[in-house]
Amino acid sequence: MLFVLYQSAEGIGQRLLHSFPLQAALMIACVLAAWPLSRWLGWRGYGAYALDRRSSSLAWLAFGLVVALIANALAILVGERLGIYAPTGPALSAAGFHTLLAALPVLALSTFVPSLAEDILSRGFWYRAAGIAWHRGFVFVAFSAGYFVLNHLYRLERGPNEWLMIFCMGVAYATALCRAGTLWAAVGLHWGWNLANGVLDPLLPADTVDVAGSRWLIAGVHLLVALMVVAVPPPSRVVDEGQRLRPLRG
Repeated sequence: MLFVLYQSAEGIGQRLLHSFPLQAALMIACVLAAWPLSRWLGWRGYGAYALDRRSSSLAWLAFGLVVALIANALAILVGERLGIYAPTGPALSAAGFHTLLAALPVLALSTFVPSLAEDILSRGFWYRAAGIAWHRGFVFVAFSAGYFVLNHLYRLERGPNEWLMIFCMGVAYATALCRAGTLWAAVGLHWGWNLANGVLDPLLPADTVDVAGSRWLIAGVHLLVALMVVAVPPPSRVVDEGQRLRPLRG
């Protein structure tokens, strides 16, 4: 159900009917449907997907946002030095800031919902709700990253370079989930990267002149982010707020 709702947002809402309201409605429906599905699976709230309300988890969300924003900005600056991107206007201009401030509320929401929906589908569900005992973290990371690639149905036609880039992005996000024990860590990085694409467009305006080089650069940046996440000390104790509901007694 989650897969169909998520894919329908782009497949039907965007590509078939060219309707942004319908696309947004289907994406929101994917996130909302995850709650009753979590209850049906016997979990409390969104606990089936490792989403919780711990302050440490929100700290991971903030950490991911900051890291992704910085990583995206550095990728653009490095890409310009390497000739992968070409500046199209002045950096950090007053006009760019005004444009960003006007668009930021809608930009934040329009990137958060799809990021959360895909993180639930590609990572949170498999990490907890699927009931798979992942004895090694790297096995889950590899599986989740591979599923993340396949979930981008409409980008598979772009070829192996695109697949590799998406896989490396999935490695970073799945590593964050494994390291922190909460999906909010992955959401922070994923949402942060998508948000940065819109935030930095008016601040560091540039065009891509080397598509293949851009994919390799983004893949490398995400692998570095994954290493950074691994270097962060894991929580000393994980309090599971998403535990299964107790079975009813007859």
